[in-house]
Amino acid sequence: MPVRKVMMVLYRVSWLVFLALVLIGVFSEPLLPFGLTFVPAGAAVLIGLVMSRTGPRATSKSRPAVEVAPPVTGRWSALNSPADKVPSHGTHVYGQTYAIDIVAEPEVGEGESPARPPFRLFWPVVRRNRDFPAFGAPLLAVADATVVRARDGQRDHLSRNSLPALLYLMLIEGGVRDVLGASRIIGNHVILDLGDSTYAVYAHVQRDSLQVKAGDTVRAGQRLGRVGNSGNTTEPHLHFHLMDGPDPDSAHGVPFTWRGVGVPANGEMFTVEEADQTEDQAEKTEERTEQPGEQATRT
Repeated sequence: MPVRKVMMVLYRVSWLVFLALVLIGVFSEPLLPFGLTFVPAGAAVLIGLVMSRTGPRATSKSRPAVEVAPPVTGRWSALNSPADKVPSHGTHVYGQTYAIDIVAEPEVGEGESPARPPFRLFWPVVRRNRDFPAFGAPLLAVADATVVRARDGQRDHLSRNSLPALLYLMLIEGGVRDVLGASRIIGNHVILDLGDSTYAVYAHVQRDSLQVKAGDTVRAGQRLGRVGNSGNTTEPHLHFHLMDGPDPDSAHGVPFTWRGVGVPANGEMFTVEEADQTEDQAEKTEERTEQPGEQATRT
């Protein structure tokens, strides 16, 4: 078992032992002196810090970014982008060193309110998913690949884009999800094997929206599912990253760039036309169907 995987298991077990000791102390005689009760929690915090600060040996400067097609079409903006800082989400865990979050930002007419609801301090505390334009947007394969994991059984929860809801996410919900495992953090997800020890992760997928299963082969531009709001999220969006293994618990992040887009910075708007994806897929299909003689002529 990889060292990072062992460390993540120990991290979760330490938190569970701490919780068990606290509950036993509350409802019956404590098993340990009061001070020793917090030893497992201290161990968990220490392991978490080590894991969050330990990233891939190769950085974006020493390893060239893997170029793939964009995973969406339409107009979007970037959040938590590796173009601004690495690790982009403030941690190396789950292979997300170079991860990016994107939210849909459709064009609106002059004088109209933005289609994407803004963050509010107190009210409304939560919003329905259909209020966000990203919810239900198609997710596309970024390259020819094999599906290694596809799960979409978790529910899409309400938004967390108010101060009370955000505090609940950060102080309670996020911690519980972290202890329960990577799948509860990334929610419904698809992981694609792109070859050359490179795997693409699509997180927070909409429940029951996946059109692929583990073992399927997909073509670049093929629809995989839809954007949702499952897992550790504040609102419907796509979390995307590349990593060097199929298991987020043990993988390291891999830098990427989207063909025709690059890596958008925080707040940067970008647009991917459907024709761009279609043409790219058509070119790849044409290359695969050429005869050996035709390939020799072109090269």
